[in-house]
This record gives sequence, structure tokens and C-alpha cells, in this order.
Amino acid sequence: MTTVSRTQSPRDRRSRLEASTGTWQPSTIAQALDRAVRRYADRPFVITDDRIWSYQNIQEASRQVAARLVEHGVKPRDHVGLWLANYVEFAIAKFAIARIGAVAVPINFLLRQHELSYILRQADCVALITMDRFRSRDYLTDIDAIMPGWELAGGGENFPKLHTVFVHHIGGLERLGAKPLVDPDWTPTAETLEALKTAEAGADPFFRSDVIYTSGTTGHPKGAMVTHDMVLRTGYASTFSMAREEGRRVLFALPLYHVFGYIECMIAIMFVGGAIVPRLVFDAKDMIEAAENFAVGEIACVPLMTQQMIDIVKDRGFNCPSLVAFFNSGGVNPPSIWQEIRDVFGAKELLTGYGMTETTASTCCCLPEGKDIHLQTSNGRLKDAGVAGFAEYGGKLAVYKAVNPETYEDLPNGEQGELLVRGYCVTPGYYNKPEENATAFTEDGWLRTGDVGTVDAEGYVRLLGRIKEAYRCGGEMVMPEEVENFLKTHENIQNVYVVGVPDPKMGEVGCALVVPRGNAPDADTILEFCRNRLARFKIPKYVIEVAQDKVPYTATGRARRVFLASLAKERLGL
Repeated sequence: MTTVSRTQSPRDRRSRLEASTGTWQPSTIAQALDRAVRRYADRPFVITDDRIWSYQNIQEASRQVAARLVEHGVKPRDHVGLWLANYVEFAIAKFAIARIGAVAVPINFLLRQHELSYILRQADCVALITMDRFRSRDYLTDIDAIMPGWELAGGGENFPKLHTVFVHHIGGLERLGAKPLVDPDWTPTAETLEALKTAEAGADPFFRSDVIYTSGTTGHPKGAMVTHDMVLRTGYASTFSMAREEGRRVLFALPLYHVFGYIECMIAIMFVGGAIVPRLVFDAKDMIEAAENFAVGEIACVPLMTQQMIDIVKDRGFNCPSLVAFFNSGGVNPPSIWQEIRDVFGAKELLTGYGMTETTASTCCCLPEGKDIHLQTSNGRLKDAGVAGFAEYGGKLAVYKAVNPETYEDLPNGEQGELLVRGYCVTPGYYNKPEENATAFTEDGWLRTGDVGTVDAEGYVRLLGRIKEAYRCGGEMVMPEEVENFLKTHENIQNVYVVGVPDPKMGEVGCALVVPRGNAPDADTILEFCRNRLARFKIPKYVIEVAQDKVPYTATGRARRVFLASLAKERLGL
């Protein structure tokens, strides 16, 4: 199939996409891959430094891994933890899990023992796919600590439902008894192949494909449930709104465990026979070189990454004539950044969006042919979904409104309030979290986003802040109560309140206001206490001692965090 010229207008590209898609056909994620293989079998799908994997390569590898899962007892609708960095094996495992109608539970690979334990148990995982090493960290040591003897006994007494751990071998000595994720010497039995065939035939597009964890207001992560059809429609809407041309290559260092890398990039690009160029870690120089070396058509970043890349390109230059678009989203942007992206990268089409795990991925996006004022003053407009949309939502997958956060009365267009969302791509709820589900939704079915913003008459959404108490450290969401609950297990901490404070490098970092029991621990003590038990981005950078009677509370017994944040900034001289 001939690749569409990048000089075609976004409107023409959308028309071609609609014509090639035809009527929407609900399918599983694996069935969508199989459909893409019928059209794009030999085209690149996943591009790494070592190899270019075609659509057919990924399909064949996913069938082999799916058979391996089946032979080791993974059944349709079972939950499988996926604790991997951006290796091609993540994509292979993702499609393999979907192929047998099981449910993927992608896990942030920055998490440590305490957090991993909670998710594996709360999600009812029957198997875990992980890596033995990543950079300098030994991941099997963490697994040893929470489930001793996992090589033969699986989760053992600690995780009775988890029967198998599969290991993607990165380097060093292989663990005796560990089951490799990919084993070139292994051949599935006829019985296994028949069981896989049966599982594939029975996989349901409307059953959940993923339980994707996001931080919870109760201090524990929450697993948002999404279905195969929700994921595919949302991915299609992204490619439709962005008007991606056939064969577009998308470069990113965004983690595939997150909906940005997973759905906005990997799933979305299948609809135009494009490819992803995932990087294992973000390094600005590496990203620039990869864009040039692999002739990418789009770079996807969060603002912190974008700014670092801009600083380097200003000095070294940039030679990537294939680049069409720059997708810069997921944080606060200075208005000047858009012109800088044009000037230093030469990208003609600039994109930003807004969404959350609970809405499957982004629900808003600035159009590539849109006006700069929308980039500078909004987080995008409600995404048109083309043939994947619904008439009841005006051809979209979701709609927003702003309400008075106290009375929940609807507010006029353009007026500031709490943003509520409803629609097909909104999660039906959090896995096994009835109390959180009861408070997350209004009585008439709108999801409370916890964001403050506006919605104008054209459907452009503008974020103004957070009602919730979360903060972002280096782009990663941190929920204070989760960190507080852990810190309270320290023998010298009677009570603790964690707030986000400004930081020039990370955007925000944590500050723990500690009510001590005995000698108050300092920042170094806190760091050591949390090491290997909490992800680094969750560990507070600062520690301040406070007296309990100086902490103000609301009438409902909640600490006034706005006051505490102001106190922290004042005490720290920020």
C-alpha cells in the first residue's frame, strides 16, 4: 500500500482513514493486530536499536508467548501483572495476554516491594511477567523479598492466587528454575495450541483488557478497568484527531505501562500501519539522535522532556526532514514553547491534549490545523472519533462539563469549576474498590476528575489546577496519603502530612511535615527508610518538624493542606 504524502491536508488524511476503516468492528486488541497484519504484514511496527519488528513478527511472537501462558495455566479473564520497561517484549506480552482473553495489569517499573505487593494482591494476579534487571537494579531481589521461592512455588503463601512468574532475561546470570518469557527451544503441545485457539475464539471485545493503576485518594493505588473496545476506539480517535498519515513513526520515551505510551502511541498507530520507536529511558540527546536515525514523523513528550530537548537542539541543530508533528502533553507549558518547537524542530503540526487513566487515554486534543491560541490557552478540544464515535456524544467518546464544586450545579460555558466527564471511554469503575467507585461518580453517572477548569462553547477544555491533593514529581503523580500511610510505620513518626512544593528540576517534590514521636527523623533518615520500598519519585525531598496542635483541620477532620503547603514553602524559603 502506498504511503500517503505528508503534504496532504489533515482533512484529507482523516477522510482516507475513514474510508480505509469503514464501519467500526468491535474486536480485541489482539484481533486488531491480526487485522493490521492482513494489511501491513511486512511494515515496521516496533523499531529498536537492535531490530525492526514487523507487524507479522509481533503477531507471531505474541502467539508463541500466548501459548506459553496457556500451558502454564493462564486462562481467559485471569489477571496477569506486566512489570516491564519499554522492551519490545512489553508489546509482545501485551498482545499475548489479550490473545487469550486474559487481562493485563501493567505496573510502573519504578515501584518497589511495598507497592508491587499491594497491586499484585489487590488485582488478583495469577501470573507476573517481569525482567531480571533494568539499568543497575536487580528486579528479582524485590520479588525474592515478597514471595520467597517464586521460581518453583510462584507467589506461595503470600500470594496464593499467583502461580507463575515469567522472566524476561536482560543480563547477568539466569536464575535457576525461573521460567523465561520467551524460550526459543520450547514448542507448545497440540493440547496447548487447541486451548489457545479456543481462548482466542472466545475472547470478548467488551470485557476488560486492562486494569491500569493510578494513585488513589485513600492512600492506595486504584486499578481503572478498561475494555478492549474502549482502548481501540480511544486509540483510533487519537489518530483520527491528529490526522496521522499512513506509516507514521512515533518516537517516545513515555512508559508503555501508562496510557500515553500504550494507547496514544502503540495502539493508535496500528490504524495507519505506522510504527513506534520506544526508548527505554528518557535521555534528551538520545531522543534527538533516534529521531534523526529512524526518520520519525512524530515525537511524543511531556513538557519537561520537550524543554530539555529544545535546549540541546538549540546548540547542536536538528536534521529530521521526516518530522511532521510534535505531541507535547501531560503538564504545564509556557506559551512560548510552541514557537520554540517550530523553530528548533521544524515540526509543522503541534499537538497537546488532556485525559486521564480513567478516560482510557486523552479525551481532548488540539487539531494539527488549529490556531495557536488554542495551544497557548487550552488543553485541546473534545476529540472527534470518526467512525469510532457515538451520536449521543456528538460523534465523540466523552463529554465534559464544569460544575460548582460545592453544589454540583452546572456552570455556563467558560466559567471555572470542577470538571466532570462521562462517555463510552470512561472507566466503569476501579477494580474491587466499591467505596472509591461510590465517591468517584455522581448519582447520574458523571466521573469526578478532581480537576478545576473551564469548557468553552467550542469544546475546548482548559485546566486551571487540582482539587485533589496530588502533585507531580518529574511528571509522575504522587498521592500524599499513600506516602503518609507508609511513613507512619516509622517508629519516630507520630503523624505526617506530605505536600508538594515547587522544584526547578522536577516541577514539584514532596515535603513531609512530621509530628515526631521522640527524635524527629531528618531527610536522610526518611530517604533510607523509604529506599527500595517506595519509588524514588514518591520519597519526600524535604522534612519539616511540626507540632500536632499547629496543624489546622477542616470541620470534617481533614488537614488543611493549602495552609500546610504554604507553611512548607515559607519554612523552606521557596
